[in-house]
Amino acid sequence: MAKRVFLIVLDSFGIGEEPDAAKFGDHGVNTLRSVSGSPAFAAPNLTQLGLFNIDGVGCGTPVSAPSGAFARLQERSNGKDTTIGHWEIAGLVSPKALPTYPNGFPDEVIREFSQKTGRGVLCNKPYSGTEVIKDYGEEHLRTGSLIVYTSADSVFQIAAHEAVVPLEELYRDCQIAREMLQGDHGVGRVIARPFVGTNAANFKRTSNRHDFSITPPRATMLDEISAAGLDMIAVGKINDIFAGRGATRAIRTKNNDDGMRVTLSLAAEDFHGLAFINLVDFDMLYGHRRDIPGYAAAISAFDRWLPDFLAQLKPDDLLMITADHGCDPAYLATTDHTREYVPWLITGQAVQPGVNLGTLQGFGNIAATVCAALNVPTQADGESQLAKFLK
Repeated sequence: MAKRVFLIVLDSFGIGEEPDAAKFGDHGVNTLRSVSGSPAFAAPNLTQLGLFNIDGVGCGTPVSAPSGAFARLQERSNGKDTTIGHWEIAGLVSPKALPTYPNGFPDEVIREFSQKTGRGVLCNKPYSGTEVIKDYGEEHLRTGSLIVYTSADSVFQIAAHEAVVPLEELYRDCQIAREMLQGDHGVGRVIARPFVGTNAANFKRTSNRHDFSITPPRATMLDEISAAGLDMIAVGKINDIFAGRGATRAIRTKNNDDGMRVTLSLAAEDFHGLAFINLVDFDMLYGHRRDIPGYAAAISAFDRWLPDFLAQLKPDDLLMITADHGCDPAYLATTDHTREYVPWLITGQAVQPGVNLGTLQGFGNIAATVCAALNVPTQADGESQLAKFLK
């Protein structure tokens, strides 16, 4: 059994299209393949753990003696977004897709939102987050109207200049939207997207983003671990994704570097339970912006960080590395997430090296395994793989 488990989600680091990818509008996608082909990609430590030994990755060179256990996970939920992906990692399969709005939100939703916030609304279309402030930011400065937009994901995003709409007001507006958007309009996340700058040429989003997620419909791994009296530490946007439920401690982070810094500091703490970490830059800064070199460089930076972290692990620690969906930066048909398998790399002194767990149905195998390692009862939609890789 483990005392501490570190579960790191490399947000959007998919490893190849799933059999039903075409249903989600994706064809031939493979985030790992696209990124690993860049000259900026260097990941010897992930490679040694077994990244390219995973079934069906279709790229890279496997090593003869991987140091970790590894698997390919196929999503069971009906979606390819952050909320559904993380919920499934935490043991909750979502057979019904969360609502999306390819034509913008209904007039009655926008009217009610405008009435309750006391501000007008601009845009109300699917849009790139960086482009929407270029196209609507100056009008927002003149009018004070909120920029509301969406994407292929189940999101209601609100962009506002920090000097026009103070952060506290923007967050309050998001909470108003969150309370409105339930039932048939129960989007996965309402997201505050503050920005700064003086005109379209220099508008820039800030790190004060805040997600307001819909509440999971039943208990997840987070609830089960905290209910057992153990530490459930949520790092990055994990606490937001689970609507603040289940975490005994939440640590916000500004970017990947900050997330890695926090994770390394947690390795020096004497806690008992799970540290659940999301590193968002892969998706937010590089995947959606179709920036292959940037994505590759970010993976390389994580890889360079790994040895220092691994050196801090104790004999009864486990490290798991996975993803929540894909966001292939080479796929130009859209700028959305891509329906992909995700990797699952497992290491620690108690892990048998080189164990290939194969292709497993459901990200929930992670939750079942984490709970088994911590001796926590679970109703996770998945099966524990613990006995297959422990020494």
